Amino acid sequence: MTDLNRIGQHARTAAYHLAALSRQQKDDALNAMADALSEQQETILQANHADMEAARAAGTSDALLDRMVLTPKRLDAIAADTRKVAQLDDPVGEIFDVAELPNGLRVHKRRTPLGVVGVIYEARPNVTVDIAALCLKSGNAVILRGGSDIRQSCAAITSAIGTALGRTGLPTTAVQSITDPNRDLVRAMLQLDTYIDMIIPRGGAGLHRFCIENSTIPVITGGIGVCHIYVDPTANIERAIPIIMNAKTQRPSVCNALDTLLVHHDLAPLLLPTAGAALSAAGVELRADPEALALLSKTPGADAWKLVSAGPDDFGTEFMALVLSIRVVDGLEQAIEHINAHSQGHSDAILTTDRSAADAFVQAIDSSAVFVNTSTRFNDGGQFGLGAEVAISTQKLHARGPMGLKELTTYKWVCESDWLARP
Repeated sequence: MTDLNRIGQHARTAAYHLAALSRQQKDDALNAMADALSEQQETILQANHADMEAARAAGTSDALLDRMVLTPKRLDAIAADTRKVAQLDDPVGEIFDVAELPNGLRVHKRRTPLGVVGVIYEARPNVTVDIAALCLKSGNAVILRGGSDIRQSCAAITSAIGTALGRTGLPTTAVQSITDPNRDLVRAMLQLDTYIDMIIPRGGAGLHRFCIENSTIPVITGGIGVCHIYVDPTANIERAIPIIMNAKTQRPSVCNALDTLLVHHDLAPLLLPTAGAALSAAGVELRADPEALALLSKTPGADAWKLVSAGPDDFGTEFMALVLSIRVVDGLEQAIEHINAHSQGHSDAILTTDRSAADAFVQAIDSSAVFVNTSTRFNDGGQFGLGAEVAISTQKLHARGPMGLKELTTYKWVCESDWLARP
């Protein structure tokens, strides 16, 4: 039987230890983690294979299977990303907002770890390593609860991480996974406020809502997309098509993949036939509003496309598959109105050569990341230079957008009297 209180106690004790580590100690542990993942690759892949077989037997969708699967190439990339985290600057101990007051007191803020982070996630075993690496580098202990469909993968990965921690003299309880499939443990974990300082859910809207409604611990939510690209009439079509293709087809099952394409009506007759042909060739189903449908239907070869009339739920849906909704709009104002009505505040983009249109779009769209002539797929901790990310927050308090090392820290005020030697 899983004893959550014991897990929490161990995590809190480990957090005190981690907070005092030097950068070198943490980096040594991260490199040891990468080594252990490579050394235990066969064991991890066997565990993942067992999870995949069970998921297929249960009728899991192809989109979720793509998130679940580990391959030698993916594991190598995960290990490489762990080494990259070791190369990042250590945020812990950073001094900022320094001031000397008229009364002689000197004050500053000093960056410190959060303490114990709890992460609940679904269908992505790679998240186990991403989170463990970032938490370790930022001096936090972590309690992980992966979905029951990846529990064997999570257990094998956590075992490899524990091996690395032990080799480098760190407490193995700094990274703990709850692999018991009992769903009641999720609710209990959300109320372990004596030990856990922050909860980060990574999964669908249902998981996020459950955490918000049941947690006695602060919750950081995000990772739910409904991402848009608006193409304005000045956009360069030759440059726009590759951006649209990247955003939709590179990896359609992720949260920063394109869901809705908005096109200015002046450009639509020129852009949509070319875009439609490219997207259809990549296997994308197009769900178009009446004006877009009329234009696309006239394109030679369109009778072989997956082209249908958009339904009422096709705008505002995170498809996580090769499906794209398309709407023709009258202009920038209508595009902004549509996005603000349907976006989840994740990733939205404009394609334009008009600086004033770009500035207006960036000002009006209230998302965690707004892109100009750039694919929404770039909303990612690695792409933003943060290393691996623990989540993409769509909230406005504490952290927003990709959460890297600094987003896993807080700060304390330090006040010194003037007779101390200056550092």
